[in-house]
Amino acid sequence: MERIKKEIEPKSNEIVVDMEDVRLGFGEKIVLKRVNLKLKRGENLVILGRSGQGKSVAIKCIVGMLTQDEGSVKVFGDEVSEKNETELKELRTRIGFLFQSGALYDSMSVRENLEFPLTRVLRMREQDELDKNVDEVLEAVGLKDAIDKMPSDLSGGMRKRVGLARTLIVKPEIMLYDEPTTGLDPITSREISELIMQMQKKYKTSSIIITHDMECARITADRILVLDNGEFIAEGSYKELESSDKKIVRSFFK
Repeated sequence: MERIKKEIEPKSNEIVVDMEDVRLGFGEKIVLKRVNLKLKRGENLVILGRSGQGKSVAIKCIVGMLTQDEGSVKVFGDEVSEKNETELKELRTRIGFLFQSGALYDSMSVRENLEFPLTRVLRMREQDELDKNVDEVLEAVGLKDAIDKMPSDLSGGMRKRVGLARTLIVKPEIMLYDEPTTGLDPITSREISELIMQMQKKYKTSSIIITHDMECARITADRILVLDNGEFIAEGSYKELESSDKKIVRSFFK
């Protein structure tokens, strides 16, 4: 796995996501107190935090699913909260969001699940072009033989792979992973973590990965942020944070 990381091209200094002093609450509950986050182009950034600390809320602000009460959220240099619905739809074509469940359409085959974003988002109509894109991304995630299967016929790991393929098929510049290995056995979790690395290399994506899986964090992270009580309390590499002087940070690595 270390070999894969070393083969990836050096990270750019370009900032593709920039959150500054973001505050967001729901009623009297303040979920994000003062969040600052920068994602560089080509970087894998892992966010660690206990349940209910606002990790998913933070990445939903990036795609405009939620709007902060205070502060700034810029993606590709533009303030997300200032975009109208048309501009948000255009932004979301450049951002892939992989949900915990994989979010496949159960009534559609694998092929149909992958064709759906091509026809709806990219407006592709030619079957030859659809077939080429579907075959390419299924080969990338190692599931070419599953093309005509239904989601109910797939294992949890296979569903995750198809979900990743469906997200990647529109070639997003940014990938947002929400607990990508949840519910998987250790071997399959490692396979998905390694696949995230391979897809970063192949598609040159910039990624934010929310995870409780420390092996996933170890494999995928260029940099880790630790979120606690609505604020980032630590930042660094896996090795740096593993020996942090903060007990709450070290607790993730036990």
